Amino acid sequence: MVKGDAMRYALTAEAMRAAEDAAVANGATTITELMERAGAALASEIGQRWPTGTIVVVCGPGNNGGDGWVAARLLEEAGRQVEVLAIREPDELRAEAARAAASAIAAGVRWHGVSSVPAVVETTLAKAVVVVDAVFGFGFRGPARDTCARVLKAIDACEAPVLSADVPSGVDSDTGAVTAPAVHADLTVTFNALKPGLLVFPGEGHAGEVVVADLGIDATLLQRPDAVMVPESADLAGLLPRPLPEDHKGSRGRVAIVAGSAEYPGAAVLAARGALRMGAGYVFLVVPDAIADIARSALPSAIVRAVPSGPDGCLGSADAVLAAVADADAVVAGPGLGRTPAVGATVRALVAGLSAPLLLDADALNALSGDRAMLDGRPGPTLLTPHPGEMARLLGVDIDEVHADRLGASHRAATHGVTCLLKGPRTVVADADRRALVTTGGPELARAGTGDVLSGICGTLLAQGLGPFDAGLLGAFVHGMAGEHAATRLTSTCVTSSDIPEHLPDAIRSLLGGNE
Repeated sequence: MVKGDAMRYALTAEAMRAAEDAAVANGATTITELMERAGAALASEIGQRWPTGTIVVVCGPGNNGGDGWVAARLLEEAGRQVEVLAIREPDELRAEAARAAASAIAAGVRWHGVSSVPAVVETTLAKAVVVVDAVFGFGFRGPARDTCARVLKAIDACEAPVLSADVPSGVDSDTGAVTAPAVHADLTVTFNALKPGLLVFPGEGHAGEVVVADLGIDATLLQRPDAVMVPESADLAGLLPRPLPEDHKGSRGRVAIVAGSAEYPGAAVLAARGALRMGAGYVFLVVPDAIADIARSALPSAIVRAVPSGPDGCLGSADAVLAAVADADAVVAGPGLGRTPAVGATVRALVAGLSAPLLLDADALNALSGDRAMLDGRPGPTLLTPHPGEMARLLGVDIDEVHADRLGASHRAATHGVTCLLKGPRTVVADADRRALVTTGGPELARAGTGDVLSGICGTLLAQGLGPFDAGLLGAFVHGMAGEHAATRLTSTCVTSSDIPEHLPDAIRSLLGGNE
């Protein structure tokens, strides 16, 4: 869970370093002052949460360790029992970290060099009411080695709660990638701004509760062009196309959904339900005639446009599909289509010939595997909604590469005119210039079919005039909120994909602060 009040940004290590450098260069602060404020933030959280008992601060070799030394000094001066485990001897530290260590020792802080007396790590940690992990900060690239690795293993094995300074040591602050050994924190006090790695799994699973400590850097320096947006309801509510008194069904968006096959008729139904519940004026469900009766029975509010099926029960005519979507304000293609040559031909015809906004999901993305360049220069705006496997196939990489850097993979798939929404724990939305993380939703969305609902939701927003980035961001956000509401009522275990559209009204009401 992340605490915060307004629009937030997560900064990469490069962006955070640039913001600090700019603040120092313009005379607003110094590295020493930033270190003092960071240490004070750590000491304050400890004082509030663990008012008694021994505090063990594990200090690394760099400025993150310097933050730990400052916290140790302030706690000592406040009358607390403090011991420091120093990975690097104080006289081997440099610059501000060296001065912070010297000041702490002068104030009476007890410390132990972990290299000279290895056994002291476990015995000291055993005394702690809380352990402060100040080993590595932002910019860490693993794995930790030698003494650092041994100390991180000991921190992770100890029974005391752990407070990590800035980023849990062993977690990549940019990607959330974790290289063992790594600390599992109960609380992370991160400085100045969120870091992407605290919000993306597996890093999020190591961060615990996250608190952002303001160290006094001007907000304009933190709202950098390369920052990752982390929006909340108040930031997105204004994007929602609200019904107007003079509206009619034609003005609320015509979305065509090209979906389904004999094997996967439910995918088409789920996508259409998402679009209908999101408020589309018209939903044209374009399906193979083999499943048209199923669709009509399940969806009395949708207009079912049956097109010829192939012998396999999949779409059989690209020309028929193009004719069926010609009057749509936006087109969704992919859920449950199957992987046949005729499906591939249909998807390519839509990409090449359609000028309306186009959302490509599931099997439509599989049809473009290895041919991502076909999307460049498409005559209309495009939103891609892959899961990691589809993203890997689209980019021609191993799926582990996608998991290792979800933000980076999303940005690679996006270009001018093409937005990528990468599904999974913490959805990423990226275009050529912006990146955002969606923090709504949880394990209740790990169900087959929830992505089909999402494609329908986003398709409606495209049809109602939102650009691909805003449609993807708002759509994923309310989709996640609907999942949360469903889980509250049904439990995370019992939610099904069919429950998500039914809880969209709760999500919209929450988005608007109850004013709907």
